[in-house]
Amino acid sequence: MLYFLFENQNALLQFPGSGMFNYISFRSAAAIILSLLIAIIFGRMVINFLRKKQIGEEVRNLGLEGQIQKQGTPTMGGLIILGSILIPILLFADLGNIYVQLMILTTVWLGFVGFIDDYIKVVKGKKSGLSGKFKIIGQVGLGVIVGTCMWVSSDIVVREKITVEGETIMSKPYKSTTTTIPFYKNSSLDYRDLVPVEGKMGDTMGWIAYVIVAIVVITSVSNGANLTDGLDGLAVGIAAPIALVLGIIAYLSGNIIYAEFLDIMYIPGSGELMVFAAAFIGALLGFLWYNSYPASVFMGDTGSLAIGGIIATFALLIRKELLLPILCGIFLVESLSVIMQVAYFKYTKKKYGEGRRIFLMSPLHHHYQKKGYFESKITMRFWIVQLLLAAVTLITLKIR
Repeated sequence: MLYFLFENQNALLQFPGSGMFNYISFRSAAAIILSLLIAIIFGRMVINFLRKKQIGEEVRNLGLEGQIQKQGTPTMGGLIILGSILIPILLFADLGNIYVQLMILTTVWLGFVGFIDDYIKVVKGKKSGLSGKFKIIGQVGLGVIVGTCMWVSSDIVVREKITVEGETIMSKPYKSTTTTIPFYKNSSLDYRDLVPVEGKMGDTMGWIAYVIVAIVVITSVSNGANLTDGLDGLAVGIAAPIALVLGIIAYLSGNIIYAEFLDIMYIPGSGELMVFAAAFIGALLGFLWYNSYPASVFMGDTGSLAIGGIIATFALLIRKELLLPILCGIFLVESLSVIMQVAYFKYTKKKYGEGRRIFLMSPLHHHYQKKGYFESKITMRFWIVQLLLAAVTLITLKIR
């Protein structure tokens, strides 16, 4: 909104300082500051409202230290995160940019799915919340929309280095199902190559394969973030470094000079995602102000599903979804711990008549709680591991 206002006004009136809105760096700085202030200032009002309406967490007694003390803590605090992201984006981002539009859609879409789940749990008093089937439908629906938009939108193109008569130049913009393979120089994966069909039918099937990948990525990462949200400040502290790395890569990918220097795919228009990443980081840090141990508010599925979806969609848009197993390693391990625990329990129950467990409890962070580690220590160590994973992810750009 302000971006368009100052862009048009600067062309007509030459208002002093309005030219700064042309720079992604300035708008990113403004977005992170505003989102942080919104989360801190208005976050307290939201928490008081939730407490007044008695929208508090229902805690099952699982024998974890400090668990009962969390009873009644306001939940659905993900509304703070959503508002702190969307307001700065509406003010400072280029709303005509297709990448920004898809990120706004992702935030609202999965935020709404999570809100419905929290509403059923807390307000309606149904502990099971929204049926898992409907959650999956929401995640799959978003994956279809994002993948299809990348397929049909003429604004979503890439440019890569090509060799013409011995000279290396940047190609013209074109539609592509290509993504980046980490660690390998000049190596990329084209989902079209996975389809053994020639011609237009093969091209169409290649894009269908890409849509399926989008569905899998969005569903798995949003569920991973949801499972990780089990300790005070854990999911937020892990998501912030992930958002920073994705924002940096988006900025580099959207700049033809940096993209050529680092030998990465140049994606015109993707640099605008840096503004979204900045607002996302500010919202997460502002929410951490109240969610750090001992938490004054929980994000609920309203926040966790949206956070995972934002990360997944962001990675898809900048063609770096294959980096997610590294960058989102904590989410991956947390999800695997649940899958392994459930599968092994069912297998041993069927074979021995008694279910056995690999971990003391899953997801993994609860295993360490059962072992007697303090909640704040577990959270801090997971944060440290995430910082290491974020650094490794950035290094892959140069290792290539």
